[in-house]
Amino acid sequence: MTYPNNYTVIGAGNGGKAMTAHLALMGKNVTLYNRTFSHIEVIAKRKGIDLESYPGGPQGFGKIDKATSDIAEALENAEVIMVVVPSSGHSDVASIISPHLKDGQIILLNPGRTFGAIEFDTTMKRQGCKADVIVSEAETFIYASRSDGPAQARIFRIKEAVPIAALPAIKTEIVLKAIEDVYPQFIEGHDVLHTGLNNMGAIFHPALTILNAGRIESTHGDFEFYIDGVTPSVALVLESLDRERVTVASAVGIRARTALEWLELAYNVHGKDLHEAIHNQTGYYGIKAPSTLSHRYIFEDVPMSLVPIASLGKQYGISVRAMDSIIRLACIIHKTDYYRTGRTVEKLGIKDLSISELKDYAKEGLKFNLA
Repeated sequence: MTYPNNYTVIGAGNGGKAMTAHLALMGKNVTLYNRTFSHIEVIAKRKGIDLESYPGGPQGFGKIDKATSDIAEALENAEVIMVVVPSSGHSDVASIISPHLKDGQIILLNPGRTFGAIEFDTTMKRQGCKADVIVSEAETFIYASRSDGPAQARIFRIKEAVPIAALPAIKTEIVLKAIEDVYPQFIEGHDVLHTGLNNMGAIFHPALTILNAGRIESTHGDFEFYIDGVTPSVALVLESLDRERVTVASAVGIRARTALEWLELAYNVHGKDLHEAIHNQTGYYGIKAPSTLSHRYIFEDVPMSLVPIASLGKQYGISVRAMDSIIRLACIIHKTDYYRTGRTVEKLGIKDLSISELKDYAKEGLKFNLA
């Protein structure tokens, strides 16, 4: 099999720089796109990124083809387009790239959060995009990484297994085969309903931040987020949110992992309840809380993760009172309306689809009028 050789990474944040450097070190021709050229000017001049890593991990100077703020130039030769931006930017990226897409290109959102691929697909349709491309999403980001400088990146860990799904799911195998030479860690994720509704950040991040709002503001985050922040009462709220998520998933025929099952799968930790299991996860010790409430755990995870799950639940008559309470508190704290800006069923173009129509859309891409 001949694998794609030309990759374009969209987004030059922590993750985008790490992915760009790693792909380059694996021998791919990589173009890095960022809408603000000043953020990639040093990379453009050096024609690459220095990558540091854990012992045995990828490291060295990743020489790239180009770094550009011209989207037409960035996509001209792209075979695989890796979107590595906050999920709040997915719709904007879809709008920007739609006029420049070509038949046969693969788009992978890293990650999609909840229904990122659906939002991307709907946005492209509304833009009148006719290119025959595959839109797909990862359940979570493959790297734990950070930026060490304008042209430096560091990878702390590469996840061993990351589910991905294409929209429609019948094309997932095409994506997996295309990138298996560089990312064998990507595995079959069933469909985008599975990857979206197994988004554990929706459960842990917003509620834990909001319920510790006073402590975050008074200490600037100087406490252990998952250990000090997850008290028995806070854990009860997380469990309630998790039950609602699992129930919404069940309503559309999906057996979603519970938070307890996810902790066992990801970290091999157990507990009689969520409070005990979280405190048994040694990796959570030492992780500090956000220093401010102006943090992606609220401004990204509420509209792009919690809102779409709650909105889908309401569409199918599922009680999501706990989710609704966290979303409304977030709206008050940030003086905004996350139901207006977030991924509601209306904005996703799936309002009024029956459950069977929604499942068909996710699995086979049957054409509906995504209004």
